[in-house]
Amino acid sequence: MSKEELKRVSDTKISKKVKRGETLFEEGEKLNGVFCVRGGVSKLSKLSANGKDQIVKLASKGEVIGQRSVIAEENVNLRATAVSDMEVCFIPKEEIVNTLHKNPNFGVEVLRHMAHDLKEADDVIVNMSQKTVKQRLAEALLYLKNNYGEDKDGYLVLTLSREDYAGIVGTATESCIRIISEFKKNGLINTSGKKIGISDERSLKDLAEGF
Repeated sequence: MSKEELKRVSDTKISKKVKRGETLFEEGEKLNGVFCVRGGVSKLSKLSANGKDQIVKLASKGEVIGQRSVIAEENVNLRATAVSDMEVCFIPKEEIVNTLHKNPNFGVEVLRHMAHDLKEADDVIVNMSQKTVKQRLAEALLYLKNNYGEDKDGYLVLTLSREDYAGIVGTATESCIRIISEFKKNGLINTSGKKIGISDERSLKDLAEGF
C-alpha cells in the first residue's frame, strides 16, 4: 500500500480489546470487515455434524481474520474465539474492497496470503488422514512451543483447555486427556493444572514423525 492508502485504512480502523473466551464472530455470520490481530491468540473453529468443535487454525499477532469471507462476499464458515486476552483492529469492508480495486499490488499480496491459508488447510487434511491422534497431539505441542514459547517455569506460554487440544487434533476430549496422561507417564511432558511443559522434546519429535 502507498502511504496515502495506509493512512486512509488507519483512519477507518477501530481498535478493541477481547477477553479470553469471547467471540469475535460466529460461523455463518456476515462480516462487514476484517480483523487484524495486534496481540493475543484466536482459535478459528468449525462445528462438525456430530457437535464437536474442530479447530482449524490459531491466529496470532500480525495475522488477518475474515478476509476470505469479505472478499468472496460469503458468510464466514468459521467461528473466531479468543483463547487469550486479545487486542484487535477492525477494518471496514469498504476500505479493503476499494483498495483491492485500485491497487493491484495489494491484490497480489492478499492472494498470496489466502494461498498460504489454503496450504495450511491442505496440511491439516493430510495430518488428519495419515497421522494417529498421538502423532497429531505431539505435533501440536511442539507447534505451540516453537510459535508461542515457554514461560520462566518451562510451561507452554499459550495455555489451552483439554477441549481445545481435542479440537486441534480431532478426537474426543476423553481420548485427549488419556493421551496427555500417557505422555506424562512416559516422561514426554509435565503438567500443572491446565499448563503443559515439554520434558523430552527429542522423543516428542520422534513420536510426531512416526519413529
